[in-house]
Amino acid sequence: MKKFLLFTLKTLIFTIVIAVALDFIYTAIYLQSSNRGKVDHVYNSKKENFDVVILGSSRANNHFVAQMFEDKGLKTFNYGMSGGHLFEADLLLKLMLERHYKIKNVILEADLNLSNKRRDYGISSKFLPYLHQSETVKKHFSNEDDFLEMYYIPFYRYIKFDERIGFREFYNTTLKKSTNVLNHQGYYPLINRKGNMKNNIVNLKPLLHNQYYEEIKQICKDNNINFIAVMTPMCENTKGIEYFNKVQKLYPEIHNYENVVVEDKYFSSCGHLNDTGARLFTARILKDFFSK
Repeated sequence: MKKFLLFTLKTLIFTIVIAVALDFIYTAIYLQSSNRGKVDHVYNSKKENFDVVILGSSRANNHFVAQMFEDKGLKTFNYGMSGGHLFEADLLLKLMLERHYKIKNVILEADLNLSNKRRDYGISSKFLPYLHQSETVKKHFSNEDDFLEMYYIPFYRYIKFDERIGFREFYNTTLKKSTNVLNHQGYYPLINRKGNMKNNIVNLKPLLHNQYYEEIKQICKDNNINFIAVMTPMCENTKGIEYFNKVQKLYPEIHNYENVVVEDKYFSSCGHLNDTGARLFTARILKDFFSK
């Protein structure tokens, strides 16, 4: 029995040592990465200056052509993240300020994600390598149900989110393999192929108080950043399109651009403009908010 207990204790100690070592190695590699995605790009940068920063989900990532802002003399980057929620947009903005970014304008795509205050399982995991290094990341995750195990159990977060920050991503990061995420100042153009051109958002209801939206708005106010919140286009064959009117009643400061681009030929799928549509939409935003 003593031999068994001793063996068990040694195995446990060995496992903990290995977990701590792996946690240290993985984190050290991610702390050197800046070309894999928008989160590591921000975390491992400092003192950037932008005229315009764009935040949101894929409906920001695919809808705002950053180069068109640049052509107007506005230094711009599209930090929209496909699949991301306001939880991640809020945290990314906080990280920018932690890194002493100077930002004049924030454009936030705020429409469908106003209906929830959850984090996205995949996108949020991109912040987790910095959980112990950044007080901002730690505080932002501190109220999540799985925070304690992610923070205190070594290597747990890398195992739990293996498909996002596990071995494959660690390997590619080690080799400094870049992705196309940072191309075109963060804007991701969609080709003209047609995806699903019908959508049903009948069951979506904007929250009366979305914590992360309110935090973004307050952060901009506190840092003298001009805050521009917009709703972006969706195809005509959308059931429950009145959702956008509900948003504007609850949040009258959000500008409704849902019907600025309407023809199906300008969409890649019902919720995402193709590159041609995105350029039409971006031109309208530039005209309304940045024309001299």
